[in-house]
Amino acid sequence: MRSGELILFSLTAALMAAAWQIPATQNPVGTKALREPPPYWAYALNPPATAPAAAQTPDPTLRHVPGSEAAFTVEQTRNFFSPPDWHPAEHPAMPEIVSHGRAPDVFACGYCHLPNGEGRPENSSLAGLPVPYMVEQLADFKSGLRKSSEPKHGPTAAMIAYETKANGKEIQAAAEYFSALKPKPWIRVVETDVVPTTHVAGWMLVPSGGAAMEPIGARIIETPENLERTELRDDHSGFIAYVPVGSIKKGEALANGTSSKTLRCATCHGPGLRGQGKIPALAGRSPSYIVRQLYDIQSGARTGAAVHVMKPVVIKMTIDEMEALAAYTASLNP
Repeated sequence: MRSGELILFSLTAALMAAAWQIPATQNPVGTKALREPPPYWAYALNPPATAPAAAQTPDPTLRHVPGSEAAFTVEQTRNFFSPPDWHPAEHPAMPEIVSHGRAPDVFACGYCHLPNGEGRPENSSLAGLPVPYMVEQLADFKSGLRKSSEPKHGPTAAMIAYETKANGKEIQAAAEYFSALKPKPWIRVVETDVVPTTHVAGWMLVPSGGAAMEPIGARIIETPENLERTELRDDHSGFIAYVPVGSIKKGEALANGTSSKTLRCATCHGPGLRGQGKIPALAGRSPSYIVRQLYDIQSGARTGAAVHVMKPVVIKMTIDEMEALAAYTASLNP
């Protein structure tokens, strides 16, 4: 295991444990058989651990990131109940449930979604989302209306196993905090024919190192701009999404409803796809996340009132079309 990937091990172990705590009967794909299996690059799964990690003496070295006077050890950056806040002056005071969670039942929301609410490819961005929408999503996770088409997807399993134990007051406080944050450009979309080789670590694709390249094929390769800073949970360090050449234009046609496969996205998601009313924004969000949601709605793994109108919109979409639409929405200014 690479030294950098050791930073991700604690989260990996916890999320893998959460994933397998949920019986398969609670997390089925929809009743209809899908034409294509879940795309591995959107549902990045950590490889099974071959043996328990050997106990290590915590490294006392304080780490730093650009633009911050804070300092944390690697061990501190792994703490589910006290995640690092590298830039505290850039956001309002975090509610207790966001900054520390409620041990041992509820992880700090800011651990996975970061203090700036932008999140990572394996979860979701929450910055600027409507409060009622976020409250409803927690209720759907708790009731079983929102699951993953891939039962072993650890981040979704962790939401179900841990975050649904938050009470109404905690959920409301977290939703109000994240909703008040202004979304910012977080993902750089690049059309290309070839990409660096990657593998899965920490439930996301990370560079394998070296100069090896491979054809992108019909994939989105979303990976950290700077892996070391991402591992330290620096919320100034975003992501790059490599997409096939022509994806953005193809996705724009799908979003504008000029294809027979979809309807005009802005009708519900607002001008610029920045959301309106209770409907969430799509602009600038992780394309891996968007593909997972389109696939989950198509498969029947994600249901409920909030996505009822989406079902007929996505039912005929291929994964290639989901990829194109996600590439386009990710390219938009949030």
